[in-house]
Amino acid sequence: MTENIDDIDRKILSILQKDASLSVDDVSATVNLSRNACWRRIKALEERGVIRGRVALVDAASVGVPLTAMVLIRTSKHDDIWMKDFQSALQLFPEVVGAYRMTGDLDYVLRVRVADVPAYDAFYKRLTSRISVSDISASFVMEEIKETTAVPL
Repeated sequence: MTENIDDIDRKILSILQKDASLSVDDVSATVNLSRNACWRRIKALEERGVIRGRVALVDAASVGVPLTAMVLIRTSKHDDIWMKDFQSALQLFPEVVGAYRMTGDLDYVLRVRVADVPAYDAFYKRLTSRISVSDISASFVMEEIKETTAVPL
């Protein structure tokens, strides 16, 4: 897919990753394209799935979920049924903002947003009642040093 992305597309993507609310006029002026040519490129990037969506980035503390927990999961089950059940269960937990199947010692890492440690404990109890795991532990983020949604171009 990267062979279909030229320097102008990269510039457009870079701009939109910083501020997707910019008008097509603003983007086109920055990349030195006509409004229509820029609009067509943005639409083509969306249709090809390069741009997956446009969202508002919400400050977690402002909406009452300032605590991030990295939940580390090991399981002794790796069959398709368990993995489908696990994936389905995760869809029921809005606290899970990221879920990753891993190589190495861990099987899964979840990024979870909660209000505080008691809220994490309630999440933990609900999660472990729905799925069986061999081991689960969490580390709490004390300081966010870098967090971005921007993909390196």
